[in-house]
Amino acid sequence: MRTAAVSGALVLAALAAPAPLAHAVGEGPNYDGNGQITTSKLATYDELVSFLKDQDTRQPAMELEVIGQTVKGRDIHLVKYISDPAKPTILYLTQQHGNEQLTTEGAMAFVKHLGTGKTGDILDGVNILIVPMLNADGAMGDVNFPLDDYLAKGDRHMTRYNAEEVDLNRDHVAKIQPETQALHNNVMRKYNIDYMIDLHHQGTRSERDGKLVSGSILYPTTPSADPVVVEKSKQLGAVVFNNVDSTGWGHLGKYVGGSAETISRNGIAVEYGIATLLFEMRGMSDHYLDGYALGLRSNGYLIQQTVTTLTATAAAIADGSIADADTSFWDSLDTQASRPGEEADDE
Repeated sequence: MRTAAVSGALVLAALAAPAPLAHAVGEGPNYDGNGQITTSKLATYDELVSFLKDQDTRQPAMELEVIGQTVKGRDIHLVKYISDPAKPTILYLTQQHGNEQLTTEGAMAFVKHLGTGKTGDILDGVNILIVPMLNADGAMGDVNFPLDDYLAKGDRHMTRYNAEEVDLNRDHVAKIQPETQALHNNVMRKYNIDYMIDLHHQGTRSERDGKLVSGSILYPTTPSADPVVVEKSKQLGAVVFNNVDSTGWGHLGKYVGGSAETISRNGIAVEYGIATLLFEMRGMSDHYLDGYALGLRSNGYLIQQTVTTLTATAAAIADGSIADADTSFWDSLDTQASRPGEEADDE
């Protein structure tokens, strides 16, 4: 059930960027017809930091905080819009995996829109936290292992792992890596967070109803999660599904995800009682597997999909309409399947 507020959020999101091409999902564009896979058009770490500092000076409602450092010593930033701690708070987390950057590009656009008023009065009813690049070392290819077989051209390679070749999204129990420690010590334990969307990318060849998906979503699936938290997570997913899948260019499936609490979707829900949603966008910015990377022609709709997701969920939380979101669609939403010959995606 789509509420008026959530429908309104879709309109606001549509104003935020040019409308993606209708043929952007379904049967294309894919790797073969998608032009060059390159990192040259994506924001570098330094460009991201420069953008965040510039927006911090321009936006009275925004505050920029350094929450820790990566293995290689890069500052990890938290964007904060907190006007009243009593308001509900949502955290958007991007780029735990360094080769999954279009969600970060979308988060940057969302930050800019919050400053220009394109998101309306969302901030009147919700606090927003954004970690726009948790794995900066992986995003810059500044790692202690070779990336010779990676596909992208341009100024750098990008890898899933951090500098020590550790998957940060498998470190939410032990919390060994400095990036994971920064997130938990200085965000999860410091702020009273109600909702979190963990934004990732998956492969290019997953499908639902015979059509390639633009992404997939999933709530916590560990049996240790509180059923109330799981239901709130499903409501968060309902807002995303209603606003993305109805666009004509968005087509979402249910993600195939495990129950391990080392994964943020599960572990954070259990440890902090936070409603969490995984959103896996289609295609990665770099990889060593052909079926996982997409070129520049897909960037626009995937960035817009992120902006729509962030805008719609923040709006639904701000006006309370998320409490009325109908979660029954989960019962009939098909789990995405990999096309023959493709490797399964990995959260």
